[in-house]
Amino acid sequence: MRKLQSTYPVYFLTNGGTEVYADVRRNSLEEAVKLCLASGMQGIVSEARAVFRFPTAIPKIKEADLSLLTYGTLNNVPEAVYMQHLMGVNGVIVDLVPEITGAVSDLIAVPETDVEINDLSGQVAKD
Repeated sequence: MRKLQSTYPVYFLTNGGTEVYADVRRNSLEEAVKLCLASGMQGIVSEARAVFRFPTAIPKIKEADLSLLTYGTLNNVPEAVYMQHLMGVNGVIVDLVPEITGAVSDLIAVPETDVEINDLSGQVAKD
């Protein structure tokens, strides 16, 4: 698997603790980080609810130099995707690509304002 990772990045898929499994590696983002580091994986793909339930895990994932992606029905809510962007999530898996892309782009767009530029005559011009 490690030979292929330079060509095909490998991520650990987890529910991030939103459900309980016998395999403890699947029960938390903290355990996912441990597994990724031990296995040389690129990062984690977690159920979106987990990053909202355990937001303190995100800086730890970043400090470990791992990528974080999310999936789940919550990713079809533009505000949830935008919040993940603010929290530091690297990417989201969505069902409604055009709708979410457009809505999130609108949320992060900086409002345009008239910019004043001083011309050589000392008068102020508006663009």
